[in-house]
Parts: sequence; structure tokens; C-alpha cells
Amino acid sequence: MKVSLSLLAIAQTAEAWSASSSRGTFGRPSALSSTVEDAPPASAETYADPSRYLNDHPSNNVPPHIAALVGRGLHTRPDHPIGIVRAKIQEYFATLPHEYVVYDAEDPIVTTTQCFDDLRIPPDHPGRSPSDTYYVNDETLLRTHTSAHQSEHLRSGADCFLCAGDVYRRDEIDSSHYPAFHQLEGVRLFPEEEMAGADGLKGEEWTSSDECATISVDLKNTLEGLMDHLFGETEKKWSEDYFPFTTPSFELEIKYEGEWLEVLGCGVIHEEVLQMADRPDRRGWAFGLGLERLAMILFEIPDIRLFWTDDERFHSQFKEGQITKFKPYSKFPPVYKDIAFWIPEDFVENDFFEMARGVAGDIVERMELIDEFTNPKKGKTSKCYRITYRSMDRSLTNEEIDALQDSLREKVEVDLGVEVR
Repeated sequence: MKVSLSLLAIAQTAEAWSASSSRGTFGRPSALSSTVEDAPPASAETYADPSRYLNDHPSNNVPPHIAALVGRGLHTRPDHPIGIVRAKIQEYFATLPHEYVVYDAEDPIVTTTQCFDDLRIPPDHPGRSPSDTYYVNDETLLRTHTSAHQSEHLRSGADCFLCAGDVYRRDEIDSSHYPAFHQLEGVRLFPEEEMAGADGLKGEEWTSSDECATISVDLKNTLEGLMDHLFGETEKKWSEDYFPFTTPSFELEIKYEGEWLEVLGCGVIHEEVLQMADRPDRRGWAFGLGLERLAMILFEIPDIRLFWTDDERFHSQFKEGQITKFKPYSKFPPVYKDIAFWIPEDFVENDFFEMARGVAGDIVERMELIDEFTNPKKGKTSKCYRITYRSMDRSLTNEEIDALQDSLREKVEVDLGVEVR
């Protein structure tokens, strides 16, 4: 099976690092790294309590179907594709000279300071908008990236660490986007004596220094080794990128089955990020990647919704430590329905997508805009969306989809102020 780039848009490097990115609970290290005395270690499942995320605060926009996903801990399940990929990555870093502490049980509720301010993400960045992010209240949110924990671990004294977890973003609906997915973050700080020549350097003086070049080379060599560990020796290429929290910044692509695929973003940690983390005397690198993205490639899984299924026909195909190609079971036929409406000036597309998920759940496979026009006399704009409904485990009837479609029509008129045509 050839994996197309369009199937793998989830956790695009630019999204994974720049779309989102006062202290939160400090996540205890995984059992792979150390233990905490006199207290039971936290696990990803510790946070499986929807009441933590649902409240009447005017800024809260976490719907029940999203709250129900928190705490599933897919990245910690040894026989789940997400957990297998995470373990493979940790396996590689365990072979390197420096010991990496592993954090995989962080509280998914973080502050805006952790998620944005500590990472130099500006106040007007779209990643802060409620149209893109799930807010618990006006000061806390469901993390949009694992980078939200970077500063707290640096501040605690960690020099080399990996941080894996579930992250949440309001997004479009198709086979490669889901509002909950998983990331893995990696950080390495270099010893002070190795960076002595960079003392006091800032801006272009720093980025053009030999020490910055040393960090960049080490970062690239480390990540090229990771790709070889996951995919075997493969052709790679680097390009410059931009992230608020690293400079210089890079994007890595690999050639897989004849196609170039973006796999991660990375860079030299910005000096201001280190200063805010109370580590002004240190220098280092960081990277972030999407676990679903890698798993969809390695296991040839065509639909991101499958990662969240409870269907034994899916889970029985995977075993701890093994990369096996997914064998599709019966694919049930889709049901297509269109909905068209006149939109108000403040219409937000992600609100509509979220509403459809809330009404129909995961049987919404895809939503696409198929027509848009503006009436010049009325000055009003109409949008028409095609919704693809498909269940992963049963056939859908026109009757049940018609009922869902009717519910959606009523809800968008009342809650979004549109005029259904």
C-alpha cells in the first residue's frame, strides 16, 4: 500500500510546533526514568475524569465528546500503534550517550503561560484563539502541544528529556485530522563548558557562532539516526523553517515509497525561552513530532479515527515491539449528505465542525466545502458542505443519518446563527 502525503497531514510539522506554542502540575517521570517516593506515580489514565474539563465558565469550550477522550493513554499502551512508535523512539534515545528522562504522564490541563508565553508565542497568534484551542477557563486549556511542558522541566533542572502525551486542537474533519492526537517532544542542553565561547552572544552573533553550529549538527545527526532506526536507511533532506521558540529552526523530510514526507520540526532553543526557564547560561536543541503521523506511515493505517476504536479487529493486529502492516477489515459504505446555509459575519468554520462531531460523533468521516458564493444584492455569503458519514464497524442507514442531519440543521441555526437553505 502506498501512503500518500494527503493521508498524512496530521501533525504537520508547522502545525505541530507553530499552531500553539502560573505553573501547572509537574509531571512525574515515567517508570522508565525514576520514581517518586511516598506517592503513587501518575499515569496518563489519572486524568480520565470529564468533570475536570467541563464547567460553566464563559471561556470553557470543551465539549463532552472531547472530555471523554482525555486519559485514554494510547501512547502508554505497549500493544497500541501509538504506544509502539513511542517505545521505538525511546528505544533509540536509550542507545545515545546522554541519559534522557522520559515524561509520559503530564496533566493535559496547562496554563496559557506554559502553552504560549513561555514559548514566545505572541498574543495575536491564531493558536491562542478559541476557534483553534479548547479552553477550560480563561487561564487554562487542554494543551495544544507537548512543548507546553518544556519550560517547567528545564526549570526543574532537567538537561535531556523526552515528553510524550495527548494534545488537543479544534480542526478540520478528514481521514488525517482528529481533535485529539499525540506528540513527542525531545530536548537536550549542552554542558556549560562546551558552550563557553558563546557567553553573552545574542541574536545573529549567537546564530552565526561555532557553538550554535555545533548544536545544529548534533541535532540533525541525532534525528537522522532516529529516522534510520524507525524506517531503515532512507534519503533525507533538511530545510529552514520558523518556530517562535527555536532559532535557527529546521524541518526534516524523508523519502518513503517514492514520496517526500515531512516528519518533524526542530531547532536550537531560543535564548529567551531558556531565560524564562531560569536557564540563561545554557544552550541546547529541541524537536517535536506527531506520533499518529509516524504510525500512519509505519503501520499503513489509512484513517486516524482507527487509533481510537475499541474494535478488537483493529487491536488484535498489533503486538508490543512489532511493526506490522494494518489489514483493513470490511469497509462499510459511506452516506453523503449536503448542508447549505447563509453565514453571519462572525461565522467560524471550526465551530461548525465541532458541532457536527458533537451531534454525530466519530461516524463523521469528512467534511468539505463544495460551494460558496456571495449574493451581490443582499451582500450575504452562502456555504455548502458535503458531509461523509461512515462507521468503522457497521452499516449506516439513510434513516438514522437523516435524523442526525436534521438535528445538525436545527443546532447550527440556533447556536451559530446561520440561515439554513
